[in-house]
Parts: sequence; structure tokens; C-alpha cells
Amino acid sequence: MLRRCKGRVLDIGCGAGRLVEALLHRGHCALGIDVSPSAVITTVRRGGAALRRSVFDPIPDEGTWGTALLIDGNIGIGGDPCRLLRRIRDLVHGHGLLIVETASGDADERRRVRIHAGQHAVSGVFPWAVVGAAALGRYAQVSGWRTVERWTAGERRHFVALRARR
Repeated sequence: MLRRCKGRVLDIGCGAGRLVEALLHRGHCALGIDVSPSAVITTVRRGGAALRRSVFDPIPDEGTWGTALLIDGNIGIGGDPCRLLRRIRDLVHGHGLLIVETASGDADERRRVRIHAGQHAVSGVFPWAVVGAAALGRYAQVSGWRTVERWTAGERRHFVALRARR
């Protein structure tokens, strides 16, 4: 999936920064963003650049990113895929790329979720979406994107590459 990245890369919901680190080793300029302080700290400790913020907050260099990533189900951020796709459309340059890891099949669900560590809740309830490739294609069409590629990695990981439309 990383070999498809072009230009400067924004990893949205970067988690522990494994992709930011891998992108740096491939010669990309990469920035991770995450709402979790520990995720940002871990990414920075790995040698990557990361900021603690939501994708809906101001992001450095808006409109200039070559590629954005929504991996590990992060198309679910905010619980409204169209809103998220429109926001990312504003972050990438005119023909920027968005690589999304989707759910399998034609999933298209909205949920309210909470993060737990063992038996204890460690977050409040927040909106989340689960989106498969077919649903993503529908949302992309109305959000300024077109599908350019679909692929699987192994048996369980499904990806879609979207290209920004002018």
C-alpha cells in the first residue's frame, strides 16, 4: 500500500506511527495526526512527525498534501464518511490521492462506540462508521473523489485508492 503513496503524505489517525516511520524510510515527507496523546508521543519516539489533533481541526499545509491515508478502519472517524471525505478533499492538492482501508463486503454502518482497556472505558462515547468498498465508492462520488484502484492484501485487508476531482 505504501508504494502507491505520492508526494507528501498525511496519515490520518496515525496511531503508534508505524506507517509514518515506514514512509520516512521510503523517502517521503510524512505527518501523522491523531487525537490520542500517547499515539503522537509514540510516533515522535519512532522518529516521525506527528500532531495531536482531529482531522477536522486546522492542519498544516492544507491543500498541498500529495497523499492522505485512512488505514485500519479510520474511514470511520467522525461517523460521517461524506463529511470526512470532503474534509480530506480540502487537505490534498488538486489531484491528490487518498488510500482507504475498508471493511469487507458492502458494509455501511453508523455506530456509537467507546474505547475500553480491559473492562474499563478509557474514552467517552463517540460516533464511528464502518464502510466497505462499494459504499465508499458511493460516498466518494458525492464528495469530490473518483475510485482509481481496489485491491486486497492477504485475505482480510481491503483497500481503495481515490483520486481528487477538480
